[in-house]
Amino acid sequence: MRACVQHGYGGPERLELTDLPQPNPAKGEMRLRVLACGVNLSDWEYLTGAPFYARLVGGLMKPKRPVLGSDTVGIVEKLGPGVTGFAPGDRVMGDTVMTRGGFAEYACVPAAAMTHVPDALSDDIAACLPQPGGIAIAGTENVAAGQRLLINGAGGGSGPLALQLAKAAGAHVTAVDNAGKLDWLRSLGADAVIDYRQQDFTATGARWDRILDMVATRGPRRIARALSPGGIYRAVGGDVRVLLALLAGGLATRTQGKSIGMLLVPSGRDLTRRAATLALEGKLTPRIEAVLPLDAVPEALARTGRGEVRGKIVIHPT
Repeated sequence: MRACVQHGYGGPERLELTDLPQPNPAKGEMRLRVLACGVNLSDWEYLTGAPFYARLVGGLMKPKRPVLGSDTVGIVEKLGPGVTGFAPGDRVMGDTVMTRGGFAEYACVPAAAMTHVPDALSDDIAACLPQPGGIAIAGTENVAAGQRLLINGAGGGSGPLALQLAKAAGAHVTAVDNAGKLDWLRSLGADAVIDYRQQDFTATGARWDRILDMVATRGPRRIARALSPGGIYRAVGGDVRVLLALLAGGLATRTQGKSIGMLLVPSGRDLTRRAATLALEGKLTPRIEAVLPLDAVPEALARTGRGEVRGKIVIHPT
């Protein structure tokens, strides 16, 4: 089978399109013929080995698994021992961030992470939902009408989905990203936009009730001054030192009635099912910039790592 293989940590030059033996599912796994796989920022992190938590999961000195790609949609071909609830021919979707493997013609995935794709969802839309949809749902949980929400890194895969859910809840949304995405974010419904290269949102004097930070680069003191009394800040990812500082500093800000911490996104199929249901209801509409072949994975990851992609890129392995 054809696969995009990672040879060590680094940039896109560490990737090679090559042939691998077709995998066989272990206990609790099933083999898929991959139809589509969404490109995520987590793929870039596993490729570069940074932030450091990517190495803690993916292998300290070299990658444990040679094939990236975690938001996988495919047809079940073979069930491993102990797998129930699925049958060959089923079309399934799921976030396999812990095992990856979606940038290939075939992938063995943990059955516990997968759910059936609703007939009305296309392969490409389904491939944009598991990881970004889960982040968007968890990151906007309990957002209420009239609240002020800021999304830092709003123009990637999860940001537009979080923007949709927040606007549907009646929130005022400020979207932060690079200048090339600001008009696009306005067209998606953002009430205000900030170019992070020109302005630090924590230095504007404005206050927000909620901040959802896709890539944390600011410590707790700076974040606290951008939160309203009783405000909530949640970081999705970022540099390990910043995340540790946020966790430590978050304890101090609680005395001010502010909550600073990491966004905890429940793993498993339940959140993917919820994202699929919202997509069917028209409440979540992924923004797909491009659908590309397997040999375009290096380019897709490079653009994702540079923050250039508006929404999502989807890879078709065949």
